[in-house]
Parts: sequence; structure tokens; C-alpha cells
Amino acid sequence: MNRLILLLFLSLSIGSYAQPSGPRANIIPEPVSLNYQTGEYVLGPTSTVYVTSEDKDAIRVGQWLADALSKPTGFTIKLGTGPVMALNTGNIVLSLNAKSEQALGKEGYTLGAGDGGVVIKANTAAGLFYATQTLLQLFPPSIESKTAVKDVRWAAPALEITDYPRFAWRGLMFDVSRHFFTKQEVKEFIDDMVRYKFNLLHFHLTDDEGWRVEIKSLPKLTQVGAWNVKKVGTFGTFSQPTPDEPRTNGGFYTQDDIRELIQYAKERFVDILPEIEMPGHSAATVTSYPELSCSEGPFHVISGEKFINWYPGGHSAIMDNTLCPANENVYQFVDKVLTEVAQLFPFPYIHVGGDECSKNFWEKSEAVKKLMAKEKLKDQNEVQSYFMKRVEKIVESKGKKMIGWDEILEGGLAPNAIVMSWRGIKGGIEAAKQGHQVVMSPTTFVYLDYMQSDAVMEPPVYSTLRLNKTYQFEPVPDGVDPKLVIGGQANLWTEQVYNMRHLQYMLWPRSFAVAEALWSPKEKRNWGNFVPRVEDHFKRYDVAEKKYAPSVYDPIFTVARDTTKPLTVTLTTEIEGLDVYYSFDNSFPDRFYPKASGPIEVPKDASTLKVITYKGKDPIGRMTVMPVTELKKRARREGE
Repeated sequence: MNRLILLLFLSLSIGSYAQPSGPRANIIPEPVSLNYQTGEYVLGPTSTVYVTSEDKDAIRVGQWLADALSKPTGFTIKLGTGPVMALNTGNIVLSLNAKSEQALGKEGYTLGAGDGGVVIKANTAAGLFYATQTLLQLFPPSIESKTAVKDVRWAAPALEITDYPRFAWRGLMFDVSRHFFTKQEVKEFIDDMVRYKFNLLHFHLTDDEGWRVEIKSLPKLTQVGAWNVKKVGTFGTFSQPTPDEPRTNGGFYTQDDIRELIQYAKERFVDILPEIEMPGHSAATVTSYPELSCSEGPFHVISGEKFINWYPGGHSAIMDNTLCPANENVYQFVDKVLTEVAQLFPFPYIHVGGDECSKNFWEKSEAVKKLMAKEKLKDQNEVQSYFMKRVEKIVESKGKKMIGWDEILEGGLAPNAIVMSWRGIKGGIEAAKQGHQVVMSPTTFVYLDYMQSDAVMEPPVYSTLRLNKTYQFEPVPDGVDPKLVIGGQANLWTEQVYNMRHLQYMLWPRSFAVAEALWSPKEKRNWGNFVPRVEDHFKRYDVAEKKYAPSVYDPIFTVARDTTKPLTVTLTTEIEGLDVYYSFDNSFPDRFYPKASGPIEVPKDASTLKVITYKGKDPIGRMTVMPVTELKKRARREGE
């Protein structure tokens, strides 16, 4: 390291450890180590971002930071390169370690901030980039403004941070099949995820509702499979599309679009994992090429109408949405698709789905029956296993590794496959016991399409997953070799997500919790410490005009009924320090209404319970309207 930089670093580091005299740091995800010092760092109009390395990626990170600081402050933050020639000038110095520090790895960093300036050190440009995300979180929330903000003192607490990730695989899945999102919207998704140190975009590109990636050797996939009938309302309840309704809803990414997105992600140190769903979830595929099915159709791209019967422990398709495992043309098709996908995406893995394959049409197929006899397959699970093992050979022939949902365990797992465990943690545990690598992504903790509050408040989906439950996500189950768990991710399926604003609402703040589970040391995670940091980031999102879910402030309804006693309901909250006020008289409660404390008896003739939460004298939760008929239904369910 240049001697002058070393002196600057020492000038920032000298000082007694102290509690901050000003605002505390509210960093998400929580760093490995954070020590406060006396003093503060103040960004000013003459501050400069210096990059001491000639590394192009490091210089690009420096320019990114200079731009990010210039916009909200109104300062012209310049980028300098080479040695830092002056001390105590309020500059920000980014430096690559001359000798790699093993503890920091590829993505770790150290950050020292004090009266003289900021010094950031890392082994790689990626580490510098993650450090800049932390640095931005040290400034006041106004740093998130898209335009210059006047009369703000751009101060950050003096501190020292050492930080590095717990897992290498820190993913968010973006389903662009159920509803199509533009190339620019995908870029916005990437920008949002990197602010919290996610590094893997799982790109769900194909499903029953649309095929979203151009395959030049199979043009019908996007000519036909990318389009359906536009429906508005509640997904899964739409009317059946009629032949005369225009199929103009949807879209796809050209191969040039994909290359542009990959480059955009690469510049932000994000890898993109493509998912090509098979053999189930393939309605768009068999609509484009009907000969790939085991049945005769008719087929159509799904628009949100019911086409699968779900029942406890299983499901069956009303319309065949599967590829035929007994058809050799299917494997030629898969080979063509994966040839082009492998050439497009540099990431070493290809996700091939494998989940929720309805096999009732296979059971009727004479071709499948012949295949079972020939290959000595006992049941339909083994038929799917046969299919997945052949697909894995195709994936590996392209120089890639196969990853799939945990159903690929059924009937025997392909030898080198990686399992993404989504049906709870059982699949991940079983895969690890068999020696396979695992990415943990269980519905029980990280399915971000689930409701975030009570069902009376949220767009209807299958279940509720509150922030405090997501925060309990632990990627390494007890008894599993940690070396086999390469990371985890949260999944955002978009059946009921129609636009970016609602997408943001579903992602945040639960993705804050996932980010912390995947980056921060397990022993550093603490719900009581996490909540105030989330609330600080709500302020930042208000400034940035990004949407988030305030569901953490909404009441929790717990109903009890004893046949000898009246109906009662208990009102609680996820976080401490809130007061809950309520009414049964159809008026809107405020803090002068009765405050909930313990079970509340529901008046015999009441029709509606209205509830609102307060923090002190300020309303903080949403007015929640609960029909008494719903409380009675829940009481019957709980009493059964």
C-alpha cells in the first residue's frame, strides 16, 4: 500500500472506541465487525473519490460511488486515481490490497471512517463495491434522493468495519414468466438487490404463462409461447380465454437483451442463473410445439385461469402441461434450447425446474407405458427421474452443471445435480445426506409471493409469511454438513404481481431479512436489533420513492372459542412498543379508543372489528377491518 494511504488509514483508525455521539449506523445486512470511534466523517463539496489501483473494475466502482454521492448532495464528487497526495481532506479512498487478506475472501472489505476521510480496502473490486453499499447506508436517508437535497449535513459516524459474507450464493428469484417485466425493470431489480449484497439473480424464464427468452432455432417459442390473454383480477380464478380474445399480453427478451442484462449484472457483481422449466410447467412450450406432449391437446398459453386441480398431497392437470419423457424429439428439443441458453449465460449452472409435474397424462400414455417396461421403471416418479437424468447429460454436454427443485430427488437423483430445496428443508437435508450440494430456498421462510400480513389486508395468495418468520431463516439445518450448503435465496413468484410497485412491496422488507441470513454471521443476528434498522431503511425507501410493505406494524388476530364462553380475540403485534386500539361500533379507532390488552370479548351483535396500531402518539399501522364472520370462521377452524 502507498505510504500516504497507510498514514491516512492510521489517522482514521487512531482514537478510543466510543458510542457514537450522533446517529448510529443502521446497516443491512449486519457486518461481521463494527466498532465506533470518536468523531464523524462529513462529506463536503471538495471531497473526492480516489481509487489507488489501475484495475478497471475498481475504477468503475469508484465512478459509481462518485455518481451515487453527487446526485443527492448536489456536489460534483470527482473521481481521482493514483496516490492520495493530501491527508485529512474528507476524501474517500478505495484501495485493493497488495497482498490478499484471506479472511476477507473475494467479497469482503474493511472500511474506516473518521474526521479525515474514509478508507476502504478489499482484495477485489467486488469487495470494494459491497463496501460502497455499506458506506451509503452510513449517511442520512436523504442520500437516497434522486435529486439534490439542500440543507443536509452529510455526516456518517466514525467507525471501523470488517465484513465478509457467510455464503457465496445469495440469491433472489425473479419470475418473469407469470407476468412479463421489461428489460429496464429487470435492471431496476438488479440495482435494488445489490444494495443489500445479493449476488445471484435466479431468472425464471419459462412457465405455463409464457416463454421469455429468444431461441433462434425454435422461433415459435416466442412467436406463440410468449403471449397470452390479458386478465385483471385474482390469478387462478380468471375465466377461460375464448378463441376470439387477442393474445397480445406478454413479451420476451431477445438474445441481445439477455447479453445486455448479463453485462449490466456483471458490472454490479451479480451472476444470472437461467431457469428453463421442465418437464412440468410447460404449457407455453407444448402450445408452441404440440408434438412435444404425450397427449393430443388442445393446448394454450395459460392466462391465469384454473388448469390444475390441487388437493392435499398432490395435483393433477386439467390441460396437459408437460413434456413427454417417452418422446425422443423432446430430448432433441431440450438439446437445442440448452445449447443456446448455455452460449448466452456464462454462469456455470442451468436450472431445469423439475417441480410440480402433473403426471396424470403420462399415466394414460401408451408411449410412457412402453418406456416404463423398457427401462424397468416402477412408477411415474421414476419416469421423471429418467427424464431428469437424461437432461443432466445434456446440460453437462454444454459444459454446465444442473440444478433443479427438490422434486428431482424423487425416483433417484441425477448423479451430479444440485438441489434447490423449496418444499421446506427436508429436500435439502436428504440431498445433503446423499452428498449433493444444496441451495436452501424453503417456502416456510423465503417465499416472497406469500402474504405479509393478515389475509383481510393482503392480495390473496396461498399463505402468510411475516417478516419475523423470514428473519428466522437458517440456511444450514441441524445435522447437515455446512460445506454442502452453498447458500440460499428468496423466491418471488409473480402470479399475483402485475407491476414493479407491487413487486417492491412484496420484496421489501422481507428481502432485508434474507440478505442478513445469507451475509451476516449467524451469531450476530438479533430480531430486536434488526427491527430499528428496518425502520431506518423505511425512511430511506420513502426518500427513494420505493414501495415497501408496512405489514410489520399490522395487528395479529388470535381467536379462541370455548363452547361455554363468548367469542374472544387477542390482538398482538410482531414488534414491541406498539399500542393496539380497536372498535366494534363501525367507527374508525384512534388512540382515544379502547387499547387492547389481553383477550377481548366480541359483542354478540357486532359485525366488524376495526383495529389500528400506534407508536406513542403517532399512528403507524394500517387501519385493519376484520369482519366478525371471519373471526367466527377462524374460531371454528381452531376448535376442530
